Amino acid sequence: MVSWVRTVLGDVRPAALGVCDAHDHLFFSSPRLPGQELQHASAARAELAAFAAQGGNSVVQWTPYGLGRRAADLPPLSRETGVLVVAATGLHQAVHYDDETLTGLRGRLAEVFVAELTEGIGTSGVRAGLIKVAGGFHALDAHARWTMRAAAEAHHATGAPIAVHLELGTGALDVLDLLCGESGVLPQRVILGHLNRSPDVVAQLQAAHTGCYLAFDGPSRAHHATDWRMPGALRALADAGYGDRLLLGGDTTTAAARSVSGGPGMPYLLRRVRPRLEAELGEETVEQILTRNPGAAFAVDWR
Repeated sequence: MVSWVRTVLGDVRPAALGVCDAHDHLFFSSPRLPGQELQHASAARAELAAFAAQGGNSVVQWTPYGLGRRAADLPPLSRETGVLVVAATGLHQAVHYDDETLTGLRGRLAEVFVAELTEGIGTSGVRAGLIKVAGGFHALDAHARWTMRAAAEAHHATGAPIAVHLELGTGALDVLDLLCGESGVLPQRVILGHLNRSPDVVAQLQAAHTGCYLAFDGPSRAHHATDWRMPGALRALADAGYGDRLLLGGDTTTAAARSVSGGPGMPYLLRRVRPRLEAELGEETVEQILTRNPGAAFAVDWR
């Protein structure tokens, strides 16, 4: 079996990803976050260039359906900066959409996901390389269950990995019960995001034991116990034999958070997070997390 990562410039072998920001956003726009949109191609280009200057080779954009992905802008940005980009299909939490959008997707959500994975996003011709969905705070509401079941259906049709926004890092085991237990998705095709926002090492170990991938993404926000606990959590997971299940990302979701606007942005992952983790885990383990693991997590035997 030959597996490929589906980028906006075409399918590549997993090793081509190199140093990968496994969860970030070049474009993002939600009515829930007015005035904080990521919508300027020039800023996205500058951010990718800054990431590349720190040694970055690829970025996985988790922006799903209806949230300003600007898919047509992604190929030229990738070519101009030399950074590979993976785009997403999927659906976020209900609060990010109006009722008309959600009503229009009833009865055809899995079909939309499959089309964006195999034919392209809108008229852009850019094919998505993953399915992004979202849970709630310590629970899965009806919207989350609907989107996750559709994601599982699309996965079974295409093989695409499913990446999950965990609200404040919670609900991982409920997500795995639905996707893997109920819907038959293999755990190694599931990527759980934002685990750093809920530093429950026991729950993280339980999730890792299933075989899924665990993404630690985004520098500290107010009231989030992230940066200072993340190295210890990653060490516990690596020491338990799950070093090959870990991913790192920047999760830049607002214009002010970009490095070109004075925030940490994508380069922070390599400029500050990487050396901090190397001191805790060793260079070899961090290299595995940033390079080999993303290639395995996002590679698919596309059907």
